[in-house]
Amino acid sequence: MGIKEEIDKLTEELKVYQDKYYKEGISLVSDNEYDRLTDKLIELEKEHPELQHPDSPTKRVGSDLTNDFPEVRHTIPVLSLDKAYSDEAVLDFFSRSIQKEGGALSFAAEEKIDGISMVLYYEKGMLVRAVTRGNGEIGNDVTPNIMTMRSVPLSLPEAVDIAVRGEVYLEKADFERLNASEPDESKRAANPRNLAAGTVRRQKSNEAARVPLTIFCYEGFWSDKSETPADHLHILSRLRDLGFRINPHLAFFDSDKQKAKKKLSDANLEGDAYGFDEIDEFIRKKTKERKNLPYEIDGLVFKINELDVREAFGYTEHHPRWAIAYKFEAPQAEAKLLDITVQVGRTGRITPVAEITPTKLGGSTIRRATLHNQEYIDELELAIGDTVSVSKRGDVIPAVENVTEKNEEGNTTYQMPADCPCCHSPIVQVGGLQYCQNYDCPDQAKGRISYFASADEMDIETLGPKTVELLYDAGILRNIEDIYTADFQQASGLPGLGEKSIELLQKGIKESVSRPFSTVLSALGAADIGKKSAEILVKNGFDSIDKIIDAAERQDVAAFASIPGFGLITGERIVKAFSSSSLRNTIEALKKAGVHMSASEDKNEDGDEAQIFAGQVWCITGSFHNFNPRSKALKEIEKRGGRTVSSVTGKTTHLLSGEGGGSKRAEAERLGVTIVDEKTFMELLGKGEEEPRDDESGQLFLL
Repeated sequence: MGIKEEIDKLTEELKVYQDKYYKEGISLVSDNEYDRLTDKLIELEKEHPELQHPDSPTKRVGSDLTNDFPEVRHTIPVLSLDKAYSDEAVLDFFSRSIQKEGGALSFAAEEKIDGISMVLYYEKGMLVRAVTRGNGEIGNDVTPNIMTMRSVPLSLPEAVDIAVRGEVYLEKADFERLNASEPDESKRAANPRNLAAGTVRRQKSNEAARVPLTIFCYEGFWSDKSETPADHLHILSRLRDLGFRINPHLAFFDSDKQKAKKKLSDANLEGDAYGFDEIDEFIRKKTKERKNLPYEIDGLVFKINELDVREAFGYTEHHPRWAIAYKFEAPQAEAKLLDITVQVGRTGRITPVAEITPTKLGGSTIRRATLHNQEYIDELELAIGDTVSVSKRGDVIPAVENVTEKNEEGNTTYQMPADCPCCHSPIVQVGGLQYCQNYDCPDQAKGRISYFASADEMDIETLGPKTVELLYDAGILRNIEDIYTADFQQASGLPGLGEKSIELLQKGIKESVSRPFSTVLSALGAADIGKKSAEILVKNGFDSIDKIIDAAERQDVAAFASIPGFGLITGERIVKAFSSSSLRNTIEALKKAGVHMSASEDKNEDGDEAQIFAGQVWCITGSFHNFNPRSKALKEIEKRGGRTVSSVTGKTTHLLSGEGGGSKRAEAERLGVTIVDEKTFMELLGKGEEEPRDDESGQLFLL
């Protein structure tokens, strides 16, 4: 038998043994025999790496090479969920959704696993990337570590292109066992989620392989839309048939229990069927069962079942409009309400904030907590001086939950002011929220300028909220467009604004002019247009501000609503925002300042970049002096026509290798990929070597 035939035979045998054991609990061979065959395959693959299968069972063992977890941009929406904290709120979500759709809907309910969100990307049925959620747009490629998980298929029975969302977690018993085996108490994890998160980011995948992580998968996104099932139940059924592990504790709601049972049966799924009137019973049942589960859950997720309705409802910048997460009762503490202050946001929304006695909760001391709106205050009958129960909703946001003891001063329920606390314009009610409608309100103006200049938007160095407030109060900045016309020398002598700070500010403003159009579009702060939605608009033909304004002038809501993931509400909000004379004036002023208002302007200041990397496929590894974060190097490659990937494959043409290249460099050498160091790369860019400088953290950045 030849080497290739032996490797092929061992690979197939071990795959059968793994599937039988991990999916059906059946051992076809002894542990010793399994280990012997695995060791033999590892030895052969080391001697003949070119013959290793991409889904080889040895990838479950992991490697002792160091991983560098490059950043990868997601190709699907990876957003958080809106939250609910009562069965009434869940029922309200059902009712609002049905009313909005104007017809019958059904809903799936799944356990909200307390783990690590992961997206598995498959091409032609082969696992090519496993990416953490990250910030929802960009995550870390942790593929080598995820490949060690027995519950993650390395290959699928069909050659499909699909992205699968799931939750990686560690069972309670495994957590207790592993934590107890750690002799250094200071290194023990606080909970299963923390240990799972640390394992996913282990530098060596053979260390990750020693931790029995597993996964439940709950969403699938097919590249070929014609392959996408019609509803969520059939997505789960399809994922299961492709070999993914889905949570068996599925519940399904319809207008009556019999309809729910039939839909579960039609999808060939096991699950509990409920009518809409049984939501409170279901939540009570799951709350009671929670402590007996072998894994941690921190809530329940309710989703609209019908995919065409999901598409119509679309997304906000932060969450889908077709799902909601019910959170179990958060940890609570008691505090005294000292005062209520009122904040004015950049959109004019008025928000009451509770000022409370310093209280320790969830590992931190909190002094302020949200009160949402006047309606919420009225529900609590909340008065200054009351003793209140405070929680951290979603383990993050401090919120006042209820009144535990009324004040003795005789204070009555707090009432929001009738006028804006900043500009004294009348406050108007819009639904359950209150707004200051004065566009020129100083607090709104400061908020808009700060948002525009923030690191996540135009990234103007030193122009943070405190500096914006100083410059606004000094009359130097009054609106966004003033950033590009103001005489900042007038600010000399203001607190924290010395000569050096002003130089950095002016330099940052000059650099911001060349930010891509999609970034500018997001930074304008128009309703429902954040980073992700701005990129989607550009990709769907709205690649200039004039095209967006033209559609808004025609009141063409459908032009925006028809974009996948947007929906009618988003379309209406975009039309309203770009019909505003105030926003239009800002846009015209920014045009005059040279800020990019179309994707065609996204070029280097010296003109079009020569497409020197056209037809090339680049990967990046290691650390660099001139590119921190490494995404800066990716952008340089992409704007010169190159394509960037997260791992070295047979299609990769170039590897940009910095210090500590690790396994990617070794793979590139094996495949004969052209390896480029930082100095050579800088020369290719026509920049030569640039002098690095240290910032306060000691990291190196490009001057």
